[in-house]
Amino acid sequence: MDSILKVDHVSQKYQAQNGEVTAIQNITFSVDEGEFISIVGPSGCGKSTLLSIVAGLDRPTYGHVYLAGQPVSGISSQIGYMLQKDNLLEWRTIWRNVLLGLEIRGLLTPENTEHAEQLLKTYELYEFRDKYPSQLSGGMRQRAALIRTLAVRPQILLLDEAFSALDYQTRLTVTDDIYQILKREHKTTLMVTHDIPEAISMSDRIVVLSARPATVKNTHIIEFEPAGMAPLQRRNNPKFSHYFNLIWKELDQND
Repeated sequence: MDSILKVDHVSQKYQAQNGEVTAIQNITFSVDEGEFISIVGPSGCGKSTLLSIVAGLDRPTYGHVYLAGQPVSGISSQIGYMLQKDNLLEWRTIWRNVLLGLEIRGLLTPENTEHAEQLLKTYELYEFRDKYPSQLSGGMRQRAALIRTLAVRPQILLLDEAFSALDYQTRLTVTDDIYQILKREHKTTLMVTHDIPEAISMSDRIVVLSARPATVKNTHIIEFEPAGMAPLQRRNNPKFSHYFNLIWKELDQND
């Protein structure tokens, strides 16, 4: 497969009251088209900083990010970004929320509107299109937020702790649900999470970062048989605990 995203020797420094601080240092990795990659690391190591740089929200002090061979120099319409909260607008219906990204980008064409409508139908939210966010469960809200992001047809999706606001039981169901949607839509995904089981259950590869300043400590290929196993099935697979223990030990080392 061809790499759609390349992070090339990226470092980020910023000024603090006690002097210059290096948040991330010499980060290099690539993401192939259709892959699901997770980034894990100790709390405060710079995972979200790295994702902001990939999204074009911040510029690195050193290094470059390339999307489909082109340098990322600002916010790109080819990148979809989901945060911890669904950020649905409470005064807009689900349908109007789903169309929001298209409206902002001036892409509210009949073709794109039809695509958004089909996404709602495919992922079982069409009958709730005239409801308001407060009338939906946490899992349904997150699904609506994902559909809003997919409606603009991004090449790559960034998830920043996108499920952490949900309770544990809902989170298990939603990760399974979202995973199936992303695979069906063939979306390349880069996810930042502090949750090792979540990363193992969803990822093709996991990039492990060190403590700050973050460097790439290791990269693990995650393989379950049969291929395409859903997250909930992975959690019940004997190989799951092997991956968990391996990554946990790496994160537990402070070097």
